[in-house]
Amino acid sequence: DECELSSKRLQRQLDHFLPEDPRRRSSDERQHRAGLTDSCMWSWAASHRNDQRQLRYYVQDGYTSRFVKRDNRVKEKLDHVLKWILANRDRFTKKIWVLETNVTWRGHLTIVLTTPYETQEGWMLAFRGTIYISEVETEAARVHRETRSERQEEMMCWGYKSEQYLCADAVDGTSDPGGIVNTNEAFCTVVQTRLADHKLLFSGEVDCRVKDPDAPAAPGCYVELKTSAEICTLKQRSNFHRYKLLKWWAHSFLPGVQQIVAGFRDYDGIVVSVETFRTENFTTHQACMYFCDEFLSFVKSVIKEEDPRLVYLFTWDPHRDVTFTVHRDSQSPKVFLPEWYIKDTRSH
Repeated sequence: DECELSSKRLQRQLDHFLPEDPRRRSSDERQHRAGLTDSCMWSWAASHRNDQRQLRYYVQDGYTSRFVKRDNRVKEKLDHVLKWILANRDRFTKKIWVLETNVTWRGHLTIVLTTPYETQEGWMLAFRGTIYISEVETEAARVHRETRSERQEEMMCWGYKSEQYLCADAVDGTSDPGGIVNTNEAFCTVVQTRLADHKLLFSGEVDCRVKDPDAPAAPGCYVELKTSAEICTLKQRSNFHRYKLLKWWAHSFLPGVQQIVAGFRDYDGIVVSVETFRTENFTTHQACMYFCDEFLSFVKSVIKEEDPRLVYLFTWDPHRDVTFTVHRDSQSPKVFLPEWYIKDTRSH
């Protein structure tokens, strides 16, 4: 089974109601994030210098000896989120929430949000019913992953190393850049929210929190850490604001992170400056919110069967339409809900 959603038709719809629909326009800024957070493991934002004469974070240090890298061939799907749901079912006042809420990772929603401005990479998202959303690796992404050079693999780890310079393990501690970097470890927050008529429950990694005891409660105390190439030309600055800041905004806006600390590194992997961005100062990209709203509405309109082994695979490529196919084979690798979760939810 196959169908498509015209991206041009969607864009015409977005252009039509973008300035006219106050209900949709106000939905992106409302205070709607529930405190579903387990603060069992924290990193604390350490003080950092922004004097370019003294600041030198060697993010390539220890790559061959003190890095524990995650196996990118292993796809975790939604397993960690599903385990959290089962362990915290008492936090939800109504069982009906599971029948009405889209459950996913924050990164999957970021992909959808930034689609109106994406010109390079497509995506595939698998839906089990109108609820569970899991990313499927595209063929182009697989080829890129398998053909990355050693230099590219190393550069992917520089962001983790930069975090080591900027974080401490205790509120009164200092950073320890000589320690081991384990990319398999992460603290994740869980957020229950709404976009227009769509209920969402998603999880996303949080890098650290501010150590000020008077800081706002979560998520207001969260800090997102980023590493980017040093900006040396006007064109680089234009591209940074046009593309990278958009993704940073979407990535941080979803869980309610208000502060982004970015380290800018040179070609040799040395962070030479650090800059702080406040998400409240970013341009709110209404087209992103509206596209996500319309896409989820489209998904809801075409999915009619609620079978845990039935998967709808939605595909989009730049300058192409959104299409979907239906997969009914229970052995298909696109089937992502584990049997232990299906059995548990059926018994309650």
